Amino acid sequence: MRRALGRARSSRGQSSVEIVALLPMLALVAAAVMQLLAAGVAAELADHAAEAGAVAILQQREPRQAVRDALPGWSRDRVTIEVRGRTVRVSMRPPALTRSIARMLTADARADAGRRST
Repeated sequence: MRRALGRARSSRGQSSVEIVALLPMLALVAAAVMQLLAAGVAAELADHAAEAGAVAILQQREPRQAVRDALPGWSRDRVTIEVRGRTVRVSMRPPALTRSIARMLTADARADAGRRST
């Protein structure tokens, strides 16, 4: 009986050690997943903002202001807007752990107000 109880305690201790050893790996995986989600959000926001800028051109409004108005407040300082003729290009850096990661995951979107659908 004592042997069985000793083995059960030993295996529980081993499980605890394994879990503690895996925690950094789990944290790294969670951080990577969150970073990819942030990059996806940045891509969607950039696309939406570029479209808003192109619509503003069609409505003869200021496209840069329309782009900024289409973005949530936290993202406005992470955006670069370029307007050439009837084309609006938006680049957005996602929130990231480091600036180099943010640069690698920068989302670019382009919308052209000159195209007409038939």
